[in-house]
Amino acid sequence: MTANVKAVAVIQGDNPSSDVSGIVRFTQEKENAPTIIEIDIKGLKRGDHGFHVHEFGDNTDGCTSAGAHFNPFNKQHGAPQDENRHLGDLGNITASTDGTVKTKITDNQLTLIGPHKVIGRTIVVHADKDDLGKGGNELSPITGNSGDRVGCGVIGLTH
Repeated sequence: MTANVKAVAVIQGDNPSSDVSGIVRFTQEKENAPTIIEIDIKGLKRGDHGFHVHEFGDNTDGCTSAGAHFNPFNKQHGAPQDENRHLGDLGNITASTDGTVKTKITDNQLTLIGPHKVIGRTIVVHADKDDLGKGGNELSPITGNSGDRVGCGVIGLTH
């Protein structure tokens, strides 16, 4: 059994004029344990921003290359506490008045271990608030209507 797996993503803005940057750290102590996600990002506009794991670890064309939300079970977009959600749906992070986010998320579905692990995929910060699939917009059940991708980074193993 694999124990205490750690991963990290270095967040960069989606274009050269973007100030979005930061570090996202992931830790899972053992299989079937929750994953702890520590977020330290700056350069965002004040307020809520959708925060998701996307399917590919490809940023060759900026954050667009990361593909759709990581959704191996073909579910609708939802809130982190919903049973019916993409595996990569992590809800919102909230930037303070100075554009920084320093927070921690505990997620019971996201994993660093096993066939649906997120290592090698991309974590994406969106421009707008994620409506958690409940906004009634045509994009709600797909993306949470969370807008453009303003920053991203590939999730890689660390020590």
